Amino acid sequence: MQHQKHLFDIPEKITYLNIASISPSFKAVEQAGIDAVLQKSKPYTITVSDFFDPVTELKSLFAKLIDTNESERIVTIPSVSYGIATVTNNIKLNPNDEILVIEEQFPSNIYAWQNLAETYNAKIITVKSPNLKTNNAKQWNEGLLKNITQNTAVVAIGNIHWSNGTIFDLKAIRQKTNKHNALLIVDGSQTIGAFPFSIRDIQPDALICAGYKWLFGPYGCAYAYYGKYFDNGKPIENSWSNRLHSENLSELTNYESQYKPLANRYAVGENGNFIYVKMQIEALKQVIQWTPEMIQNYCKSISFEASQELSKLGCIIENETYRTHHLFGVKLPKNLNVERLKTALQEQQIFVSFRGEYIRISCHLYNTKSDFETLVNCIKSAL
Repeated sequence: MQHQKHLFDIPEKITYLNIASISPSFKAVEQAGIDAVLQKSKPYTITVSDFFDPVTELKSLFAKLIDTNESERIVTIPSVSYGIATVTNNIKLNPNDEILVIEEQFPSNIYAWQNLAETYNAKIITVKSPNLKTNNAKQWNEGLLKNITQNTAVVAIGNIHWSNGTIFDLKAIRQKTNKHNALLIVDGSQTIGAFPFSIRDIQPDALICAGYKWLFGPYGCAYAYYGKYFDNGKPIENSWSNRLHSENLSELTNYESQYKPLANRYAVGENGNFIYVKMQIEALKQVIQWTPEMIQNYCKSISFEASQELSKLGCIIENETYRTHHLFGVKLPKNLNVERLKTALQEQQIFVSFRGEYIRISCHLYNTKSDFETLVNCIKSAL
């Protein structure tokens, strides 16, 4: 596949390897947002169906992307923390139950679990990285599985590590959680859209996903899939649109005690956001056309030689079998002057993220091999 730079508006002098932080909009998403803003200037053109039909389309698109035919188990939300808060709002624990997380997990998928553990006098079990130069991911996965026991009530992880791209074997983890009747809550923020994921295969109890990274939506949008465990749960807010028969605006004061079925009860208020939803629809259409498999293959093709060269320079990068290609971490050599590197990156307009001991590199179809050559040369200059 050829690069897709023509769909974006990124200047040639910019080397953007930081989509894991926030994505650029491609031109079609930008135009969808502009069109929606202009429609808001003419509210008399907005009909009742505009509150509901675009959301239905959006959920169907996301369902296709994550391989499920149950789009009514999907809701749009404003953030990952909102989705995780909904999850923890519907879980009751026993004293000394264990919630399993990984070391240096993203805080939006930590704080809510800490609060839940405090509420029920439960325990947070953190599975640390072995920090090995080789086979680190393999050992980390073995540690995860070993720590899932009869005391485990919840496993809450991303399907990769957000800062270095280590892949966690969700199929094996799901099998072990099923054995011990534990919930599996997955944060897909750094994978959905760029790395293959199947609800049918993994069968998580919930999947929460930011929408402004690999799904190219605006900042402030996210998605949630809720499995059967949450079918009759309690939402964290009460929106008029989440109740039965809310499509009939003239009858809204005939207050309805019942929620809409399945996950619809958990949708955020004003989920029919006319601007965001139209941008998200345009974004998902393109991501589905590309396919996550093709994105992985392309990212591997442009980053492979650079990763080999960085390894020769003394950088530590996880074996490609156990990491993703759209996002991976580069542990810098100890003899590298980090401040000098940061200055060089800034001067050359190269954008990456520093995450602990790692540089996190994240790429997409607007990147080329030359972007990685530029990065490698910059790192060489700091050694």
